[in-house]
Amino acid sequence: MISLFIKLVLAHIVGDFLLQPEKWVKHKEEFKHKSKYLYWHILVHLIALVIVFQFNFKYWLGLLIVLISHYGIDVIKLNLKNKLNTRLLFGLDQLAHLIVIALVVNIYEPYSINTDSFFTSQFLLFVTGLLGVTVVSSVIMKTLISKWQLEEDLKGESLENAGAYIGMLERLFVFAFIVMNYWEGIGFLIAAKSVFRFGDLSKAKDRKLTEYILIGTLLSFGLAIAFGMAYKYVMTLITAA
Repeated sequence: MISLFIKLVLAHIVGDFLLQPEKWVKHKEEFKHKSKYLYWHILVHLIALVIVFQFNFKYWLGLLIVLISHYGIDVIKLNLKNKLNTRLLFGLDQLAHLIVIALVVNIYEPYSINTDSFFTSQFLLFVTGLLGVTVVSSVIMKTLISKWQLEEDLKGESLENAGAYIGMLERLFVFAFIVMNYWEGIGFLIAAKSVFRFGDLSKAKDRKLTEYILIGTLLSFGLAIAFGMAYKYVMTLITAA
């Protein structure tokens, strides 16, 4: 099952990303289903599928399903190009392709999913940890530092919600490093963030920006470490039980 899924995903990556020039994309967006490159694109997928399957045509039905669905999904995407957010449309497009791939795999090698595994203590603890270092930590930080607001924030000089997303990503990295017992990674992350922030700090006319960044960084890393250590401690209790 895994081997079949990998082959289908590899063929998709080759056809959708590696061998699809920007020229083809723009032409398809302009002419939609009338674009000749849309059909070249499907042909590339066909060749990629045949190669990864090593010319074994026992999967002909799955191959046909993938190609027809890919054409249909792409045509729908092209017609929705100016009606939906580009990022949302890209995500839905790739999700649709992956769902088709999963369905094709299920035709040849039916899934055997044990839903009980989603309700084990280990899995629920992991989900709790992820929510803790992302959503919960963001709310805690926003509450704690809401008493301070810089002129940069009021002027809207930064990307919308960029700080929140950066904070979530860095806490996810810290959480992962702790779970893997790779504490050196946290030091590397702090050093990298310091380098990127050096320009902002060196240009600051007073200490406000420096203090604001330090408070935010220490809070963010502190919360991530706290959730990571709590996760590991509870996991040892579950394992020992």
